[in-house]
Amino acid sequence: MKTKAVRLYGKEDLRLEEFDLPEMKDDEILARVISDSICMSSFKAAEQGADHKRVPNNVAENPIIIGHEFCGEIVKVGDKWKDEWSVGQRFSIQPAMNYKGSLEAPGYSYQYIGGQATYIVIPQEVMETKSLLHYNGDAFFYGSLAEPMSCIVGAFHAQYHTTNGSYVHKMGIKDGGYMAILAGAGPMGLGAVDYAVHGPLKPKKLVVTDIDDARLERAASIFTVEEAAKHGVELIYLNTKDKTADDLKAIADGNGFDDVFVYAPVRPVVEMGNDILGRDGCLNFFAGPIDPQFKAEFNFYNVHYASTHIVGTSGGNTEDMIESLRMMESGSLNPAAMITHIGGLNASVETTLNLPNIKGGKKLIYTNIELPLTAIADFEELGKDNEMFAKLAEIVKRHNGLWNAEAEKYLLENA
Repeated sequence: MKTKAVRLYGKEDLRLEEFDLPEMKDDEILARVISDSICMSSFKAAEQGADHKRVPNNVAENPIIIGHEFCGEIVKVGDKWKDEWSVGQRFSIQPAMNYKGSLEAPGYSYQYIGGQATYIVIPQEVMETKSLLHYNGDAFFYGSLAEPMSCIVGAFHAQYHTTNGSYVHKMGIKDGGYMAILAGAGPMGLGAVDYAVHGPLKPKKLVVTDIDDARLERAASIFTVEEAAKHGVELIYLNTKDKTADDLKAIADGNGFDDVFVYAPVRPVVEMGNDILGRDGCLNFFAGPIDPQFKAEFNFYNVHYASTHIVGTSGGNTEDMIESLRMMESGSLNPAAMITHIGGLNASVETTLNLPNIKGGKKLIYTNIELPLTAIADFEELGKDNEMFAKLAEIVKRHNGLWNAEAEKYLLENA
């Protein structure tokens, strides 16, 4: 079977190509990819090429398919997996397989599996590590967002706290505590707000900061103060451009925050996070820097005398991803706010290589259509001359301006 896919050959060398897939083996699965959201990690892989820890050294001779946030449906199942999978089932992928200690992952390391493709061959190690996950939702894009949501869920699970006189770590955010999400009005920050409000453990007060009023206004229109209050969370959006650490600590009754998440790899933001920690406060450095020498100051006096501490998380595990999938299927999580652009496979190369320069949130690629990368905010204007965009504008308007299952269905039928 032929597939069309975006393949990485080296640093900034991405190519959209059509080629033959190998014959599927009895311990493999043939699948059709429907959607893949482009992650900054894909940009980093494209920038670093073979220097990236997950990209093979021989990528120039054996190019890999990029994309690791994908969802699709099963086309053919090898005999070994027929008791677990059947044709037509929907799936999502946990790329961090940890197969026998290897860093190899779909979207970074394989010639025939990755999200930026029309058809793929799923190797046996993906099933063996339970990394091929059943997805029963209505919209494919939620299955694509399960991986970034799992990173958020994993970060919340990685937080820990102690009690005086005990060094036993109690994992997770402090239920009923004070939480701050710094630089939190971007796509991943919005996912964190969603999970903080609707997840199993909730803060009593949540402060979400940014230095862009427009981003904060959009965030507040999606996850409203009123909705958070229904779940027992006092939600505050705050522009910190002219704010000090003391201003933020005052919101936490002057005592500081129990859980602080840093969503931008910017030194002043990290140091602000350190400065607003309360006793036994846990700072999660969520944003991954590109610079391997990235550093910021941390108050070690408080580490010793106030039990402050720091964790860093990169990705979620399979349990985190399953939790994300089940919550999205039930409607208790809606990470659609992450998505600001859609496009076809023809838009993938340019989008990936220029990702840091394209404003907005997640860029969602539907791999079996042709469509320029298009901002959801531009649908209405484009709809003046294009019937499809006019209909899409009408649909997203009914859904508070967000991408949704109805819009996806219409796009896949009409693009």
